[in-house]
Amino acid sequence: MTLYAIGDIHGHLDKLKLAHDRISIDRAACGARTAPIVHVGDLVDRGPDSAGVVDYLCRLQKSDPSIVVLKGNHDRMFHWFLQTPHRNDPKLRAGLTYLGGPIGGLTTLASYGVDISAPPAEMHRSACAVVPEAHRAFLAALPLVYQAGACLFVHAGIRPGIALEDQSEDDMVWIRDDFLHDTTPHGPLVVHGHSTVKQVEHHGNRLNIDTGAAFGGLLSAVVIEDRQVWLLGPDGRVPVKPHA
Repeated sequence: MTLYAIGDIHGHLDKLKLAHDRISIDRAACGARTAPIVHVGDLVDRGPDSAGVVDYLCRLQKSDPSIVVLKGNHDRMFHWFLQTPHRNDPKLRAGLTYLGGPIGGLTTLASYGVDISAPPAEMHRSACAVVPEAHRAFLAALPLVYQAGACLFVHAGIRPGIALEDQSEDDMVWIRDDFLHDTTPHGPLVVHGHSTVKQVEHHGNRLNIDTGAAFGGLLSAVVIEDRQVWLLGPDGRVPVKPHA
């Protein structure tokens, strides 16, 4: 079974379209025109066009059943910010809010035309007024996991030793060390983002595809067949070998 996956997008519509172009070329070359394309979440924040990313994927998913889009922690924070009253994610470090500098929420609001120099309450009212209902419904309905072939796709990871049906949403969109440092097999290959690396990392039990698009890095697109992985580059497939 051929599967495709794209890492954390963070508002970079240009990089997302390039990733889709590379997947389209590979799909045609290997005859996998209907193979799933899984986006592992974090559509928004930090980059310049979160509104464009959400709109692009919302429309694309309606026309193409092979498009899978998962929920990341930033997508959850944006969706919760749009509620009335807005909710602050309890997993944020003390003192941080969605509008705090390192989170990147201000760039998302700006992409929708919100005046980010306004007081927070006014920004909230404006965002609730201008973000299309279709975008809000799309964000609210994003699933946490997708399983196909030998792979389990999730934004941040899973808590080791816990059955999939007992995993918490907080862990699946926020977990780091307890998952990243675990070397035991998870059954399926867990394909995730959330924790930025310089290049795609295959650890045998997990595959990290967040290569820092939010911070000037590449938005990686990979193709997976069984547990074999290739990065899609300008010249096609480049093997990604498991770490020794």
